Amino acid sequence: MNSGFWFQVLETCQQIQQVVAPQLLAWAGQSPSDRKADGSLVTRADLWADRKITEILQERFPHHGCLSEEGNHTYGGEQWCWIIDPIDGTTNYSHGLPIWCIALSLLYQGTPVFSYVHVPGLRQTFHGFHQAPDHANGAYLNEKPIHVKVSEPNSQTFFSLCARSTDVLKRPFPCKIRMLGSASYNLLTVAAGYTLGAVERTPRLWDVAPAWPIVHAAGAHWQWLDAPQSGQRLFPLQPGHEAGSRSFHTLVSASASLGQFFAAYIL
Repeated sequence: MNSGFWFQVLETCQQIQQVVAPQLLAWAGQSPSDRKADGSLVTRADLWADRKITEILQERFPHHGCLSEEGNHTYGGEQWCWIIDPIDGTTNYSHGLPIWCIALSLLYQGTPVFSYVHVPGLRQTFHGFHQAPDHANGAYLNEKPIHVKVSEPNSQTFFSLCARSTDVLKRPFPCKIRMLGSASYNLLTVAAGYTLGAVERTPRLWDVAPAWPIVHAAGAHWQWLDAPQSGQRLFPLQPGHEAGSRSFHTLVSASASLGQFFAAYIL
């Protein structure tokens, strides 16, 4: 493993952005949608982008595995494996709301060590390394380093909810609430210092993996909220893991103490 490999990884993600983002922007708000078996939306743009991203990755890294929301869901145990969410925030995308992402992550021995998340409508690109072989940890937004912002929760600080977590609002909440509609971006708001915390009730592998390296490298605290009951952990993936069938209740906070504080409101 050397710096040339990581240069190729980052360069490939940038190439994917240059190829895929312009077409997705052109179709935003215009691409017909259907409902999948789990009730979520899928558009022709999701399917086109999934195929195009997979083709580019397999051409550049023929020995790497690929898992994607619209394609293969079963991890084959490859040492290196890409996770692809061609459009994270499809409902936003289908209505023309510009908070949606092209989200990629690279697993090493089943754990995300690199990710690249491009938000075309906001002109934001996140990438990060966490425990990647022969590479320093780091989280970046538009190539500038980012880190969490720790503050006392109050009426001028933000917490980001997903649409399935609104029950917490049945009693007063200590921060202003934001709901963004894109799981990866929701979690990345903590890494960028926009929010003190963010929760996703039913994220799947392709929602979690693109945020994982960036969130950790930015100094945030990650909690699996269903772990005490289930004893489950998502990473490292085990060979044969079927990514489409499980979700993991997730809380990301700017510090461990804030994680404990927010979990009391959510659980």
